Amino acid sequence: MEITSDSVITKIKNFSDELRNLRNKKEISAREMSLALGQNVNYINLIENGKRKPSLEMFLYICEYLKVSPEYFFQESKKSENIYEQILNNLSENQKEQLGKFILSLR
Repeated sequence: MEITSDSVITKIKNFSDELRNLRNKKEISAREMSLALGQNVNYINLIENGKRKPSLEMFLYICEYLKVSPEYFFQESKKSENIYEQILNNLSENQKEQLGKFILSLR
């Protein structure tokens, strides 16, 4: 497989999007996470918006902080989830609870 700049750019974009999704799912603010990692308050926002790339060391700290393996951000299997699984996986625990209550109220 030949590595192209387009494939690298796509992987970085996917990482940024997945970082935002996971952080939101865990209900962690970008500011809170930046400070916990010993970075400027805008650090995570810069990564999520593609304006900054973490070093390998910081990437590993991010994984440790979020309690995921480095492979989590690059697994192809997540891309094959159906739209409903994607929506549910991007909800916070509080949002999932509210959705469950709403669904039960429809009975």
